[in-house]
Amino acid sequence: LSQATTEPPKKKPDPVTSETVVIWGLRLWQVIGIFAIFVLAVIITLCCIFKCRIPRTKKEIEARYAQRQAAKTYADKLETVPPLNELTEIPGAQVAEEKKEEIPTVSGKVDKAQGKKDGPKGSKKKDSEK
Repeated sequence: LSQATTEPPKKKPDPVTSETVVIWGLRLWQVIGIFAIFVLAVIITLCCIFKCRIPRTKKEIEARYAQRQAAKTYADKLETVPPLNELTEIPGAQVAEEKKEEIPTVSGKVDKAQGKKDGPKGSKKKDSEK
């Protein structure tokens, strides 16, 4: 037959609630809150370091695309501009004799044919200053 024991039945563990002490005397909700704040701080820091902005509307997306294209074309045109000392003539400076070794270019031939005249923009500025 079955033997009856006088031991009390094994006590079930307390159900885990938000008030259950987990570690270092902190309750479960406090541990979850601290963890959530830490994760949020990491996400905010990463978003500040890397510009991961999400445009909200189609209009914003198209505006950013147009802005990138304009910046790219500007940068490409900027590379084709010669250095400043080649663009400006210093008044009173000695004109260097042209080397015969230079390869004649179309713009050089046009300049020689016109006698290196100033363009219409240069003359307008001089008239307005007087």
